[in-house]
Amino acid sequence: MANREKEIEEEIYDKVVDLTEYAKRQRWWNRLFGNNSGPVAEKYSVATQIAIGGASGWCAGYLFQKVGKVAATAVGGGLLLLQIANNSGYIQVDWKRVEKDVNKAKKQLKKSTHKAGPELNTFVEKSTEFVKKNIVVTSGFIGGFLLGLAS
Repeated sequence: MANREKEIEEEIYDKVVDLTEYAKRQRWWNRLFGNNSGPVAEKYSVATQIAIGGASGWCAGYLFQKVGKVAATAVGGGLLLLQIANNSGYIQVDWKRVEKDVNKAKKQLKKSTHKAGPELNTFVEKSTEFVKKNIVVTSGFIGGFLLGLAS
């Protein structure tokens, strides 16, 4: 009886040791996100992935900042010119027609919001899956993007 209990204890000990060795061999993102961490995680080191993600994120953030400023200037300038033209009498706005068109557009948007749901859900699922598969590159990209916006 004591011999059998000793064998069971040794089996349990061997299984626990095997499990700890398995956990040591696994990368931290594999334990967090599963074994399928994507092709990027298998090819490059963590430092390389963060550098690639950070550099591309900084470029995207910098461009986003510059294009955003130009777009805001163009829209604001256009609205200012339209307001000046309206006050000067160069153009006349039919506000009743504008209100009618806005109400019509609101009704169409309310009807079409239920139809857009499945496409949006699949996009969110695909995006989540991509982020999980490439978590290191994605985190580097986000950090670089924020730095690009700030510079």
